[in-house]
Amino acid sequence: MRGVWVAAAAAVITMAHGAQAADMPEFGALRGAVVDTPGVVNWQGFYVGGQAGYGTSDMDLTNSTQELASRLLVNTVIENSMGTSSWPVLGKTSAHGQGWGGFAGYNAQWDDVVLGVEANYLHGSFGGGMSGFMGRQMTVDGVNYVANYAANASIKVNDVGSARLRAGWAIGGFLPYAFGGVSLGQADIVRTATITGTQGGVPFTPLTSTQIQNSHFIYGYSAGLGIDMMVYRGLFVRAEWEYQKFAAPINTAVSTVRGGVGYKF
Repeated sequence: MRGVWVAAAAAVITMAHGAQAADMPEFGALRGAVVDTPGVVNWQGFYVGGQAGYGTSDMDLTNSTQELASRLLVNTVIENSMGTSSWPVLGKTSAHGQGWGGFAGYNAQWDDVVLGVEANYLHGSFGGGMSGFMGRQMTVDGVNYVANYAANASIKVNDVGSARLRAGWAIGGFLPYAFGGVSLGQADIVRTATITGTQGGVPFTPLTSTQIQNSHFIYGYSAGLGIDMMVYRGLFVRAEWEYQKFAAPINTAVSTVRGGVGYKF
């Protein structure tokens, strides 16, 4: 998965380099104007850095095992009459995690306005899981049915990243910015549904289905806010908040706060 982030970073740098080559005279003049403007830091150019983050994963597991249970119970009385697979066995949960990674990008600057592209990556441990159980009974055509539905589901997000567009405003040595883009991730997902019960007082054979998806690719969107502060001759520090929403078998969002150090060439 890390190869994906390397490729994304390479793509960002290639696009930025092409844009710079196409407008070299204008950018060259702009660079000089920024440097000569009192109190305004020159943010234009390529940059790289490292970072660490801490955050919260919010997961909605409500319907995450419904498909598994539905396949187990196709054409059965307890499914047709009781709708067992749609029972709200699981719910929502949150968990904390942390990680570390890096970023690379390119800035173009017009006076105080800074626009850029960036590839951002964090390797860590985000996500969580939940177990649940529900039981009901019903009489159909004079026969008493008891159905028990047990489920558990978990997601562990090992890698998160984003390809972003940034917009900032240079204020002295500070660069507050906002960004939005595409989020990418890699996760281990495990879901299990088990159905037990009785028909007319006689237990029926337990039904179980488990689906394991290791290193599953997930994607979505990313948005956030941050600030870079120039420290000395291209060396800068960063504080940032990012929200990433993923389309996955388990509905998951990861929100992180990050601190980093970078260098602008």
